This record gives sequence, structure tokens and C-alpha cells, in this order.
Amino acid sequence: MSVSFLARPVGFRQSAAAIALLIGTTLTVGGALLFEHVGGYMPCALCLTERIPYYVAIPVALIAAIAAAGRARPPLVRLLLLLLGVIMLISLGLGVYHAGVEWGYWPGPTGCSTSGNADLLSNDLLGAIDRVRAPSCNEAAGRFLGLSFAGWNALASAILAAIALRASVAKADRFA
Repeated sequence: MSVSFLARPVGFRQSAAAIALLIGTTLTVGGALLFEHVGGYMPCALCLTERIPYYVAIPVALIAAIAAAGRARPPLVRLLLLLLGVIMLISLGLGVYHAGVEWGYWPGPTGCSTSGNADLLSNDLLGAIDRVRAPSCNEAAGRFLGLSFAGWNALASAILAAIALRASVAKADRFA
């Protein structure tokens, strides 16, 4: 396999892609956190696992954006974009897996639940803990336009992976 694309110069396409990836990953995981904290949706264990690639991708995208804007060596910028593409493909796989669990295409992990919110100031602490029902991974918290949060994550991950992978091998247009 030839890796000659790594030696190609980088330009506006790679810088714009790195910035788009930084914004896209931040907005995607930020949206999930917003739905959780403002919307009251409680994430299941798979939901939390689906966020891990984003927590890795955000700093990598920041480094890629800085490297591209600072005219770092082309192999570094292209490898960072390639790494982002791989991270987003992993995220895509997690999203598809979780959506498949929700639709009943395959079983989810055993014991798929997360800890719930309990009122720790309650006079009946044990009772408060017992009343908390952890969300199940096979029940979608909600659907918008036919897709659950896992489905939307898969779609976002596919788009972000395409941007990253395309930019990692694209010819550079020179900075103006």
C-alpha cells in the first residue's frame, strides 16, 4: 500500500476539514450532553460508550486544526485527519450497533444499564435509590424523523468520517 498521499502539501481543504471536524464533533457530543442535562434524557451504558470516540476526536481535531493553520509538516496534518477518520468510523460502528440493539436486530450487552440519579438528600435514601430505573440499551429514549439518538450519531459519524478521510487524501489547494 502506497502512502504517497502523506507527502502531498496541505492547504485550505485540510484546514477547513480540521475546523469542520472540531466543530462537528464538539456540537455532536455537546448536543448529547444538552439533551441529557436540559432535556432530561438519561443515557444508557451504550450511549455513554458512543461518546468516547468524540472525547478522543475533539482534542485530535483541535491539534489538526492548529497544525494545518500553522503549516505543520504535511504528513502530520494528513495523519491526524486519517486518525480522525478512523475514530469516526469506530463511532459509526458503535452507533449502528446501538441502533440495531434498539430495533431488535441483535442483542445488546448483558446488564446494559447505567446508574441513575437519586435524591441523596432524601430522608429515605434507600427508597430513593430503589425508585430509580436505569435506561435500557434496547429502548430508544426518543425518535426524531424515524431515527433514535444512536441513529443520528451513526449518521453524524459517517459524515464526519467522510470529511476526515476525504481531506486526508485530497490534493491541497494552496493558501491564498
